[in-house]
Amino acid sequence: MSLVNLDYIVNHLIQLCGIPSPSGNTQKAMDYLTRELDELDIAYKYTNKGAVMATIPGQETKIHRHITAHVDTLGAMVKEIKSNGRLKLTKVGGYNWNSVEGALCYIETGTGITYSGTILNTHSSVHVYEDHTKQERKDETMELRIDEKVKNPDDVVALGIAVGDFISFDARTRVTDGGFINSRHLDDKASVAVLLGVLKHIKDNNLMLPFTTNLMFSNNEEIGYGGNASITPETKEYLVVDMGAIGEGQTTDEFCVSICAKDSSGPYHLGLRQKLVGLAQQNNIYYQVDIYPHYGSDASSALRAGFDIVHGLIGPGVDASHSHERIHKDALSNTAELLLHYMLCQ
Repeated sequence: MSLVNLDYIVNHLIQLCGIPSPSGNTQKAMDYLTRELDELDIAYKYTNKGAVMATIPGQETKIHRHITAHVDTLGAMVKEIKSNGRLKLTKVGGYNWNSVEGALCYIETGTGITYSGTILNTHSSVHVYEDHTKQERKDETMELRIDEKVKNPDDVVALGIAVGDFISFDARTRVTDGGFINSRHLDDKASVAVLLGVLKHIKDNNLMLPFTTNLMFSNNEEIGYGGNASITPETKEYLVVDMGAIGEGQTTDEFCVSICAKDSSGPYHLGLRQKLVGLAQQNNIYYQVDIYPHYGSDASSALRAGFDIVHGLIGPGVDASHSHERIHKDALSNTAELLLHYMLCQ
């Protein structure tokens, strides 16, 4: 039986997925998080980069643990206003254009006005273009069709849309009766919701942590430098909670908490990995150990920044990462349970 309130986690996940937060434009999501931290009466501060750091004092104050999950997501920016009134885009984060082709999206202007639109390839009509299936999906062949009466750049400028405006993708979140959650941006809003759920459990039950623990909600992970600063000098262990990668050759599935042994940056700390595996086994938590071949985390970014820390990575298994993703509630529960037991262990 789950100790952490799963309904609370799922509710916050749904709410978070509905808040646009592409890397570089995450303030609305941060405002949501700080309102919840206020409700939980948990102290926090903003970093200079705009991340939110919550702190729970522990019995031992000279040794800190650092835990992070990132609220920023994939997105895009306006690169150019085309002669036909459509927008040429530049990607924010790493994904393939085919994964967002046909996606409903939103353009946020510099004055805060939002317009909807759709991302399409330039030869999208099957009735007009012979090469509609063969056209390569790349920066030059993708565009955003704005849901406004625009025929030229002047029409677009009159709306207040300009180069550099952020574009977010509609999450299309759906929860099934069988416990599956379909949505964009489960990477990594699923883990952010898990952190909130564990924090609520700790506060509701007046639990004392063995070590002072800092929980960072980072905001630049998708572009490579989210949680690589504002780490306290007392920090010894750094645990990232981020999505587990699913695919051919992987042990991770949509129901487990995935414990990463190695990603593109190299192996994670063996001792910390063994501690996490031991906690999962002792508490009958369904887990898998896996290697993520094309992946980097806030912890690997912190190591590259020069921090002398022990680093680890766990997270719920997420299918079709950086596309239209899916997860099961079991993965959220298993991740929350392992995170809770880790935070309470010596």
